[in-house]
Formats: sequence, structure tokens, C-alpha cells
Amino acid sequence: MNEPTLEKICAELASILVGQKFGKIFTLSRFRLAIDFRLNDSGYLLISAEPSAPKMYLIKRRLRDLEKQSKNSMPFVLGLRKRLANSVLQAIEKFENERVIKFAFLARNEIGQTEKYTLIVQLTGRSANIFLLDERDFIIDAMRENVGEGQEIANKYAIPKSSKPKTTDEASFPQGDFETLSEAIDIHAQEIEREKIFQAKANSAQVNLKKEIAKREKLEKNLKKDLENHGNADSWKKFGDLLLANLATARREGDKVFVSDFYDENVPTIEIEVEKNLSISEAAEKFFKRYTKARNAKAEIEQRLSVVESEIEKLKQQKQILDDAIAEKDEDILAEFFDEKLEILPTKTKQKQTENFKGARNYISSDGFEILVGKGAKDNDFLTFRVAKSLDLWLHAADYSGSHVVVKNPNRQEIPNKTLLEAAQVAAFFSRARSETKVAVHYTQKKFVNKPKGAVAGLVSLASFKTILVEPKMIEK
Repeated sequence: MNEPTLEKICAELASILVGQKFGKIFTLSRFRLAIDFRLNDSGYLLISAEPSAPKMYLIKRRLRDLEKQSKNSMPFVLGLRKRLANSVLQAIEKFENERVIKFAFLARNEIGQTEKYTLIVQLTGRSANIFLLDERDFIIDAMRENVGEGQEIANKYAIPKSSKPKTTDEASFPQGDFETLSEAIDIHAQEIEREKIFQAKANSAQVNLKKEIAKREKLEKNLKKDLENHGNADSWKKFGDLLLANLATARREGDKVFVSDFYDENVPTIEIEVEKNLSISEAAEKFFKRYTKARNAKAEIEQRLSVVESEIEKLKQQKQILDDAIAEKDEDILAEFFDEKLEILPTKTKQKQTENFKGARNYISSDGFEILVGKGAKDNDFLTFRVAKSLDLWLHAADYSGSHVVVKNPNRQEIPNKTLLEAAQVAAFFSRARSETKVAVHYTQKKFVNKPKGAVAGLVSLASFKTILVEPKMIEK
């Protein structure tokens, strides 16, 4: 927060806070406080001495939200409560050409005597801090442990010396159309905080998904290696059969046995490696055992490979959904990757909930059929699996993320071609393929739409479907 902005904030705070009583303190983080000056509009003074983001302005919050967010109070906050409780703010003054603000309080001690205290808010980057001074400007307590002249407890307070040259051409934070500068700064700060939280969640989800894919790809690689190590089962059986078939005529030289290959029409002589201490019949038995083991292992490994490959494909689909959600800043879809499951509604309220469903856009086709279009990922799931009936028509753009579209069919009649075309155009329009000239759209009856176990919101599988090619287009509501 630069000096011109602080200048305006101080003037704004002085017009609102001077004369008000010091109330509760909420510890929002280690170096961030919200102070209640008992304003009528749920306003609180936010002070952050975070070195990376020092700031001060008024915020508007619900009391219960602050109480929920508040952490255990540190000794510094307890000291402020003890000395400043019910004190009256006399003045707010900003030091000239400095990002340091002085709050002057008049308090009464336990025996009714008046005492003067000063709260110094020092928003100076790395040396940012909050100090409580006595009436002689000596430091009683500090939020952070600073070092240097005038920065330590029991010393007389002095503004820290800055190694950076002061700039005079800085602009104040723009107030825009907001009623106060504090409101403009607070809205901007909340947007930044939401973005940071979204990005943190997005990064976490991407890392977790990447780990899951890597784990299964490693398993897939190991399974294929195991399959290769077991060798070709048919080869082991062939060697066993040939050893027995050539039992009387086989020629042996060290660890090699030469036999006639009756599997080849030319009956060539081939060599088979056999351990020296084994007889030919014992070697044949050993090859048969290897055949049985390789055959059984092949069946088991191939089955496991099929499962792993299916899981990898599913995870890659989820990765695409996640990437799309991050690109579109879709918090609902992102939440699905943190096990925030779709709410299960009680059976007795299902009818009421579906009637009051607000998560779909509503259109009427030229033939008078109602067309519902999901607004978000969770809305898509609710629309498909709680609102749509088994014989309703279901549509979705092929190979693109987008809205689920349902054509209601209460009379169980055949959906006219014109309605099908209009619904498909809407499905293409409300998808990531909106800018394409032609889009393939899958359509089927809702009864053929299934939800894979553990799939994120919006992801479905189709047991049967047809495809129509349409131009993305809206229809009138």
C-alpha cells in the first residue's frame, strides 16, 4: 500500500473512527487484525503487518464470520485488550512522507484515572509492525520483534530508516465507482485472495491427479515387464512337447539338446537349452510347468492391465475436465476434485427440489417441447440424474466439455426432428465448441446415460447413442 493511498485512507478513517470506542480485536492471522470500533454498519478496521502485504482500511464483515475466522490471541493482542478496552480514539495522524500512522487513544485505568496510549501502525514492508506506546512515546509492546533504533520494547519509538529512495510520482489506488476507497481496496483484495485460493486448489488437484496417473502408468509398465519375463507360454509348451516327442532320438551336447521340430512342415533340427543336471523328460516337465505358470500369469496380468489402462483413461479424462475447469475458473468443478460430493436430497423433498431447480436455462422448441440446459457441472448432474426422466431426450456436444441438455417428454411421444435439431444446436452452443462451424452432438434417451463410480461432476458414460452434426445456435426462450 503506497503513501498516497495511505494519505487518503487516513483521512477516510479519521472522518469515521475518531470519537469511537475501542472494542473487540479479531486475530485473523499471525500479523493481521480486525478491530471493532462499534460502527453501525458492520465495519471493522483491518490492519495487516504482513511484510509482503502491509495494509490498512475499513472492511465490512458479519460478526460471526470474523469470529469463525479468528485465531487464538497472541500476548500482544491480549495486551491491547487490557489497555485499550473502551478507550476513545482521539485522533489519527499519518507521519509526513512515511507509511506510518499514529492512533491516539484516551483510556481509563482500573482506578478511573485517564491514560494516554498511542497505537503505531508501521506499514513499511520488511519492517512492518504494530506498536503500543505510552504517553511518552516509549514502546510498551510490539506485534513483531523488530531490531534497530526506536524499534525495540522499552525504547522511545522512532520511524525506521529506509534504504530505498522515496518516490513522489506514485498514484493512489483508484476508488472507481465505490462509495469509499476502503471498499474499493477491500473488493480488490478479496478478488486477489479468491484467485490465490483457487490457484492453490488448482495446483493441488493437478499435482494429485498427476501422481495418480504416474502411479498407474508405473504399475502398467511393471505389469508389462512381468508379462514379458514370463515369456511366451506357447513356446514353453512347444519345447516340452518336442523334448518328449524326440525322447529316443534327441542329441545332447552340454546344455543344448538337438531335436526335430515336428511343428514345421520341413521338420528342421533345432536346439533347446536344457540344464545339464536334468534328464530330457525332467526338462520337458519343467517346460510344461513354465507353460502353465506363464499361461495363468498372462490371463491374470492381462486382466489387471485392462483395469489399469481403464483407470488411466478415466484419470486422463478427469485431467482434461480439470484443465478446462481451471481455464474457465469453474469453482464448482474444481471442488469435485476435493471430494465435495453432490448433495443427496431426501426422498420426500425430491419433487419440490426438482420443481424449484434453478440450475438450468429453459427454452421451448418450435414443436412446443421444453428444453433444459445445465448451467454448471453440479447442475448438469442434477439435471441429468434427478430432473430428467428415463424417456426424456439427452444431448451433449461430442468430445467437448459443455452443458447437459434435456428435452422433456412427459407424454412419452416421439421427439420431432425439428426439436432434435434445435436441442442439438443449443447443446453445441453451450459447449467449448461454440466457435466451430459444425459440431457433432451425441443424443440418446436419458435411460442410457450412466454415472461412472467416483466420476467428477458432469462426467457420464453412454450405453447407446446417435450423433448429429449441427451449427452451434441459440433458440428464443
